[in-house]
Amino acid sequence: MQEQPLVSVIMPSYNSAKTIAESIESVIAQTYQNWELLITDDVSVDNTRDIVRSYCAKDNRIKLFELDKNSGAGASRNSSIENSNGDYIAFLDSDDLWLPDKLSTQIAFMKFNNVLLSYSAYQKFSRDGNGGIIVPPSSVTYEQLLTGNVIGCLTAIYNAKVLGKRYMPLIRKRQDMGLWLNILADVDKAFGINDVLAKYRVDTGMTQNKFNILKWQWAFYREVLGLNFFKTIKCFILYAYKGFLKSRI
Repeated sequence: MQEQPLVSVIMPSYNSAKTIAESIESVIAQTYQNWELLITDDVSVDNTRDIVRSYCAKDNRIKLFELDKNSGAGASRNSSIENSNGDYIAFLDSDDLWLPDKLSTQIAFMKFNNVLLSYSAYQKFSRDGNGGIIVPPSSVTYEQLLTGNVIGCLTAIYNAKVLGKRYMPLIRKRQDMGLWLNILADVDKAFGINDVLAKYRVDTGMTQNKFNILKWQWAFYREVLGLNFFKTIKCFILYAYKGFLKSRI
């Protein structure tokens, strides 16, 4: 049987005590077993780190890193990327979940089709049960992604062996979109899988503050990407419209 390449799973944590155990368990439950889980804690003030340490003691594939000061999810993810050893880099937040065949399905898809950046469909959920399913387009280019981030961070995987380690911009919001655009500047397209491979929690603090998203998005276009005013207006309107449609699912 062909050897499985190592997948580095990148997980930021901040005051995640209520959800992180379930997220870690969804990685442990993967049918694909050659992974390492790198959790970087952003100075939590609850018992998140104690929970993670208990998993580290039971499974040497799970590793905890700690930031010296609260710096945001992008900095936490970058710390884990820096410490990663995998051929592939995958992302899962500490309040989201993977389905058991997530890695096996997606890595096989990437290897067979020579894909460098991939993503999948995912399902929204909350304490009240499952919600709508977000089905992404089969592919996306740099210009297309500018007007709507169709790559759910909890589903994304990139080939670090070919692309090298790629990091997120050190901004408080939209870091994941910045990373996908960084990769898409060098590859023609990212490719998606229609299968639901992950579950996105919608009733935690990380995902409830929708009204600030547009403010951050404008700043992302202008300050991070350096788009001119007119292109920013065009992208911003399309992004807001697509975001409204997505929120209705």
